[in-house]
Amino acid sequence: MAGKLLVVDLGLIGYREAHNLQLKLVQLRSKGRVPDTLLLLEHDHVITLGRRLRSMDLRLPNMPVYKVERGGEATYHGPGQLVGYTIIDLEELGISVWDYVWRIEEVLIRTIRKFGLNGYRVKKYPGVWVSGRKIASIGLALSHWITYHGFALNVNPDLRYFKLIKPCGLSPELMTSIQRELGRKVDLEKVKQLVAENFKEVLGYHESTKLSGHAIKNVLRV
Repeated sequence: MAGKLLVVDLGLIGYREAHNLQLKLVQLRSKGRVPDTLLLLEHDHVITLGRRLRSMDLRLPNMPVYKVERGGEATYHGPGQLVGYTIIDLEELGISVWDYVWRIEEVLIRTIRKFGLNGYRVKKYPGVWVSGRKIASIGLALSHWITYHGFALNVNPDLRYFKLIKPCGLSPELMTSIQRELGRKVDLEKVKQLVAENFKEVLGYHESTKLSGHAIKNVLRV
């Protein structure tokens, strides 16, 4: 049984600010000064480039582009997409990286099942698929067995932005969302709640504490 999980709702936040927050939390987690932490948020329109990107031949728009530490290739984040950054001590949990990825996929599969969608895994493409299309992606980084970066679940995003890149090395036509599959928008706050509950259950935490983006500032002062 894992220990305590801290869940932080950051709302809509810029990419650089969220990235700096992750790095600070990784430092604090390595010193045992904060528990495992799940950050839930939305980003303004942004493209990020992972370590596996082989080519810069991208039709990039006039929006921020960041090269980051996570695995994977290029991806898009924007309003309507739920992003989860996970600062988790895998050594303390006693699980491998691949086991952890599997568990994140399980969290997302259980979440979209509540909306009547049957998610599944596809080998070599970490994330979750529905009816031949990818609805969620996973890209992690590690620092002394502490994870950061995490997952992105397409809830109600504008999928046209994926056409500006090859998301995760795939055709942008393969990207989908809960909204697209259901033909209607869903409550992103409800999705956040389900993700937090499923994350706690699948990872085996015995308790969780929720904080707002404002309250996390007090945590960073420890």
